[in-house]
Amino acid sequence: MKNFGSLTRMRIALTLRNRMFLFFSVVMPFAFFFLYAGVFAKSNPYAVRFFLGPILSLTVMGSFWGLSAALVTFREQGILRRFHVTPVTAGDMLASSVVANFILIMPTVILQLLFARFLFHVTDFGNLGVAFVLLAAGTISFAALGLVVASVTNTMQETQVINQLLWLPLIFLSGATFPLAFLPGVAQKFALFLPATYLVEGLRHSIFDPGASAWDARVAFGSLAFWAVLTFFLSVQLFRWEPESKVPRRAKLLVAATAIPFLLLGIWENSYGHIPQQASAAFESLTTAGHHSTPEK
Repeated sequence: MKNFGSLTRMRIALTLRNRMFLFFSVVMPFAFFFLYAGVFAKSNPYAVRFFLGPILSLTVMGSFWGLSAALVTFREQGILRRFHVTPVTAGDMLASSVVANFILIMPTVILQLLFARFLFHVTDFGNLGVAFVLLAAGTISFAALGLVVASVTNTMQETQVINQLLWLPLIFLSGATFPLAFLPGVAQKFALFLPATYLVEGLRHSIFDPGASAWDARVAFGSLAFWAVLTFFLSVQLFRWEPESKVPRRAKLLVAATAIPFLLLGIWENSYGHIPQQASAAFESLTTAGHHSTPEK
């Protein structure tokens, strides 16, 4: 445990030197926060509360980009090779990366909540305990996604291409950028196959909807936790220390297998779920409150 703590501290120190991680984990989250709260919500506390779910989700999701870029950079620079000659295993390295990522992301999340409270006067954060449980599950699961990307890409250029292909649907079709209720019906159906949708809507519901409970977040938490375990296990199997090591052909099939849980969940949600209806009800509540200038209580 002492060695793991030392490894985690070293990972934090190395990560803080990576500019791409700092951009996606610090600069971008606060840019989104002030854009949503100041422009989209027009500084209205009730509207800011509605957008906190998407804001916090973007903060968590952005970590996968920074983490994958950091690991690939370390491999290209030969930093991982130095760790390889020590007793550190692939599991130790990747687990410490997830823990370090969590430690680095949480201050940003807490600052965003404090800014919402003291700059935009949000006084009701719903069920904040449930929100933090979802934030933890989301941070770990998207960090594990970053580990998988870093494990199957060979260069920084390739990593950026893969990250971009993943990032665009995650932010535009999950309700993180545009409210889910605002999207066309076909896009809403497709969104139910994305892990980001369950994080966004789970956080929105726990913070914005009155009477939100832990039971209401069971699908979002369960799916994200299971996905985190699956992707972490896969990343350990595919991890490479040396930049000369190539990705085996079977890796692409294994990576595709990580989509199976949300493929099955999306089919079930499209048939029996209520996420689009709940999102529509929340959006209607927001627009109705806007017409009547309802203040935050």
